[in-house]
Amino acid sequence: MTQHLKIDFVSDVACPWCVIGLRGLEQALADAADAVEADITFHPFELNPGMPAAGQNLVEHIAEKYGSTAEQSAASRAMIRSRGAEIGFTFNMTEESRIYNTFDAHRLLHWAGTVGCQRELKHSLFKANFTDGANVSDHEVLVDAAVAAGLDGNEAREVLASGRYAEAVRDAEREWISRGIRSVPAIVINETWLISGGQPAGAFEQMLRGIAAEIGQASANA
Repeated sequence: MTQHLKIDFVSDVACPWCVIGLRGLEQALADAADAVEADITFHPFELNPGMPAAGQNLVEHIAEKYGSTAEQSAASRAMIRSRGAEIGFTFNMTEESRIYNTFDAHRLLHWAGTVGCQRELKHSLFKANFTDGANVSDHEVLVDAAVAAGLDGNEAREVLASGRYAEAVRDAEREWISRGIRSVPAIVINETWLISGGQPAGAFEQMLRGIAAEIGQASANA
């Protein structure tokens, strides 16, 4: 019997491991379609809520936040590029790349969720940030990402200009932090099971099948 799962995907547009995690999860769901089906809802988490709109150099930011050397940062980028290639995603991060504020991107994602286009926009924003190296705090970049995802550009521009959904995003961020989320991606299944990090598709599939089996067993024993 196929189990229907509710999946809450807590993530940030500025997180490369969230790209890897989402691609891995999506592949796992396809591979485990005989056992599970799922609805995915995306929730906001800002890794750098105080980041100015102009952003910060990636290497400088990593050094300040984590104490990484330039060599360690380069090695990390190489590993992320390799993982991205395995899942068909191109990471073009270099020592000149920048990290930008993502709050308005999360507002736009909230809006996309109200019109049923959230996952498409999430992928579009990941591409804009990591493949194209665009400033994802810039409203025109965000509008372009929305259009690429199949959304109406004028509506997207109005949402961004109005400041709409700002409080909803802040409330959601506070809610997930209050529930113990401190790093992303955090994938919460049926509000019970937590899967953390950018797992490979095979690892996700194994965990999803295990959860489905556990739900099925609980139902049988009820």
